[in-house]
Amino acid sequence: TRAEIVERLGLEEARQFVSSFDRPNIRYRVTQKANARQQLEDFLESEHPNDAGIVYCLSRRKVEETADWLKSRGWDALPYHAGLDAATRNANQRRFLREEGIIMVATVAFGMGIDKPNVRFVAHLDLPKSMEGYYQETGRAGRDGLPANAWMTYGLGDVVSMRQMLDSGDAPEERKRVERQKLDALLGFCESTACRHQTILRYFGEAHPGDCNQCDNCLTPVDTWDGTQAAQMALSCIYRTGQRFGVVHLIDVLLGKKTEKIAQFNHHTLSTYGIGQALSQAQWSSVFRQLVAAGYAESDMAAYGGLKLTEAARPVLKGEQEVWLRRDAEPARRKTSKAERGASAREAYAGVSDDPLWQALKDKRLELAREQGVPPYVIFHDSTLLEILNRKPQTLDEMAGISGVGQAKLLRYGDAFLEVLEG
Repeated sequence: TRAEIVERLGLEEARQFVSSFDRPNIRYRVTQKANARQQLEDFLESEHPNDAGIVYCLSRRKVEETADWLKSRGWDALPYHAGLDAATRNANQRRFLREEGIIMVATVAFGMGIDKPNVRFVAHLDLPKSMEGYYQETGRAGRDGLPANAWMTYGLGDVVSMRQMLDSGDAPEERKRVERQKLDALLGFCESTACRHQTILRYFGEAHPGDCNQCDNCLTPVDTWDGTQAAQMALSCIYRTGQRFGVVHLIDVLLGKKTEKIAQFNHHTLSTYGIGQALSQAQWSSVFRQLVAAGYAESDMAAYGGLKLTEAARPVLKGEQEVWLRRDAEPARRKTSKAERGASAREAYAGVSDDPLWQALKDKRLELAREQGVPPYVIFHDSTLLEILNRKPQTLDEMAGISGVGQAKLLRYGDAFLEVLEG
């Protein structure tokens, strides 16, 4: 945070110039993880069928697998991580900067110093480590000021794996404590029912009125429900099974299923066996995810990832504390055709992405960029190209009145774009 930066650099007596952290053109969304790859493709097809973007994954292996899967599905995807040789990394980075519609699948090793203004989306398939990391990574989208998406899919496995990663690291205990606090703040953001812009800014010490109309919680407000009884059932089930089993088995016990594992450990004789049949498996998964995110239970590495109670669970089990949970939305049914899935993207992009003239202007920009060996945005940003499309200048004088068209660019590129408009 800003206070930490000031302290570490010894700038307590220096004057500070701080601008707003808000990125109002970015739409933040966090969706519960079901089939992450398919959820990602649905997101791409419905909102970004031809756009440049970044997909962040936690591990090198997942980067490679995700990039290969996207390529097999027809997407122009490239991998980027520290394990690739420098020549491959540089070539992939060059393509991302200079070509249109490239999807970079990367670890957080990618992005520092990448100044590509028309990144239309940043997607996270794994949970970042902190709010600072999330803000920095999502902030690589929409630097041209046009609408952009920050989309993340998140589930209980992310919470468990990230906490295990922090606990098993070699950092001093004090550093681990700070990292746990940062992760807890990010988990709170994921589970929050409040405005995402407001939550992010509040973390960085800045006020925001909420009602941004640019996040999932404001656009489709989330219901909450009194999950106290469900929490007591879930926490009691963790305790009575010996605090060494994972979520799948715990849910099987609560639902009264007859599995080999339940028979092996005589868990059908427990008082918690079958008491949770009022909720579905998906609902119980949501309950456990939120209990772990809120710190009532944690993954025990010594018990191969089994859940154990924390001290915070005690007042809940005693009935001294209520637990309110967010009601997860039902998974949206996948649309039947790619054309339908692309419809909302075209609408979101002010109805221009399916305009032949828009594509012709982008093609001309890419042609000029390749001739000069520069990224397309060096010719014109998307915002400038959009203004050219909407205003349709007929002369160089009219072209000069468009934001982003300076005298040098007017002389160098003006005639070429006027010819596209005339054609």
